[in-house]
Amino acid sequence: QVQLVESGGGLVQAGGSLRLSCAASGRTFSSYAMGWFRQAPGKEREFVASISRSGGLIWYEDFVKGRFTISRDNAKNTVYLQMNSLKPEDTAVYYCAARPGIPGSSGKYDYWGQGTQVTVSS
Repeated sequence: QVQLVESGGGLVQAGGSLRLSCAASGRTFSSYAMGWFRQAPGKEREFVASISRSGGLIWYEDFVKGRFTISRDNAKNTVYLQMNSLKPEDTAVYYCAARPGIPGSSGKYDYWGQGTQVTVSS
């Protein structure tokens, strides 16, 4: 069982930056691949990025490549999403998620956080 708590969201102007954190409970954080997803109002939840258990494999959705960076610190049971050059269309609730096995955009993630709101003003 893993509990996930996101933080770091807020209001930022276009072109600005935010760093999201997702703290995980439990001693087995390093056993889980982690992902970031987002859901904008009126839209379906979409994949943003994911990272393997060791951090050696990373995937990004095309719309964030070059702007967002996912990373993890297994000693701190935390995964991060550094978001730069933010755009108004990045406005959404951002969720972190965990699953055993491989990372990626497809398939089921077993554990989810409650989400953190990111709002980018133009």
